[in-house]
Amino acid sequence: MLSVKGRAGNGYRVETPCSNTAVVRGAKPVLGVPVVIDVGHGGDEEGARGPNGLSEKVVNLAVAGHARAALERQGTAAVLTRTGDYRMTLDARAELALALRPRAFVSIHHNSVPDGPRAGPGTETYYQLRSADSKRLAGLIYEEVVKALSSYRVAWVADRDAGAKYRPNSRGGDYYAILRQAGPVTAVLAELAFISNPAEAQLLARPDVQQVEGEAVARGILRFLGSDATGSGFVTPYPRNEPAGPGGGKSGCVDPPL
Repeated sequence: MLSVKGRAGNGYRVETPCSNTAVVRGAKPVLGVPVVIDVGHGGDEEGARGPNGLSEKVVNLAVAGHARAALERQGTAAVLTRTGDYRMTLDARAELALALRPRAFVSIHHNSVPDGPRAGPGTETYYQLRSADSKRLAGLIYEEVVKALSSYRVAWVADRDAGAKYRPNSRGGDYYAILRQAGPVTAVLAELAFISNPAEAQLLARPDVQQVEGEAVARGILRFLGSDATGSGFVTPYPRNEPAGPGGGKSGCVDPPL
């Protein structure tokens, strides 16, 4: 999926995954869609890696695909920011959300470096500081994912403040660029489970578990779109000073064939 910037002869000028400009022909623009699912990482930015060798970028794409399929089975159109294994800059992801103006924009990730063990899943959903809708969406996705994953009896891990929460930057805005740059679009960043935990990595390698995660995300989105439910799991986060991790920029990015 590419953000359209305007007409160019018999084609369209678009922003590529690497935030370059290109012209595509023979394609029909999508004018709007209720849901955009952002597939975290991709290409040479693989994200976290499990002790079993499982790459976060692979799991993110599988889970996002199941979420889209579940939404579409219920009659709600959805698109993915990336549909293959290639890098996509944070700017390009945010521009796509701004161009399509969906009612819900959800970025799919899997976590690493927990604080310690937990009795249940250590799912985290981050919402935009100044958006009540984003907070509600985060609470609903958190509720559905934790409910779905809790059926598995494994040695879960978590951060101490696992739940639906915010994270400010040093200027009082949203720390995560994907939430900050989405601007007026209701956006949530979801860390569904800890791929760095051996027990969870084994689960996440299973296609049936990937489907369970994706369908749980979809249920949270559908409840957000179709009800006034508020969700649950809201916590006050502890202060964090460590960076979110490298990546997301344009340097060294190679666009896939368009």
